[in-house]
Amino acid sequence: MINVLLGHIQEKVMLTNEDKERIKTFFIHKKLRKRQYLLQEGDVCKHLTFVAKGLLRTYNVDSKGIEHMSIFGWEGWWVSDFASFLSGGKAVFNIDAIEDSELFLISRSNYEALMPAVPVMDRYFRILYQNSLVTKEQRLMSSITHTAEERYLLLAESNPQIIGRIPQNLVASYLGIAPETLSRIKKKLLSEK
Repeated sequence: MINVLLGHIQEKVMLTNEDKERIKTFFIHKKLRKRQYLLQEGDVCKHLTFVAKGLLRTYNVDSKGIEHMSIFGWEGWWVSDFASFLSGGKAVFNIDAIEDSELFLISRSNYEALMPAVPVMDRYFRILYQNSLVTKEQRLMSSITHTAEERYLLLAESNPQIIGRIPQNLVASYLGIAPETLSRIKKKLLSEK
């Protein structure tokens, strides 16, 4: 499974065999069962987590008990409550498994030690953070400028695995709409075919 992580890193930066061996020493392997929590709101996020296999969700719950989906993390994705990870403060997100999952976790101290030990990892994480920022900006603009149907179509086009793999109520939450609205949108789109 560690080869999934190393392969993902190599998609962004070049690694020597020595780099690969060093990188392995900084991560721990963890299995998560479906519905099992990786992180709960109010706890401190102690790890950045790479999803080697499976599917996770990051979300928070408002005062009315309504879940608000932030991101989904499937194979090749990183998940965390990054503000909590960096600051040591309380997490505002829950992270749990939608499917049985296999993960690689790196602690804050190992994250800090990894950069000087394998300098190319600094570039790797910088690329990830830049891509994440762009994605979040695009999602914010989409939520402001697009209709619910347009948001659904953009999601289906850019991330088709979400549509087929994730329960409809979670997709609706991610889009910021009611499940009934998503059902109507899908029914309308099917009738137009």
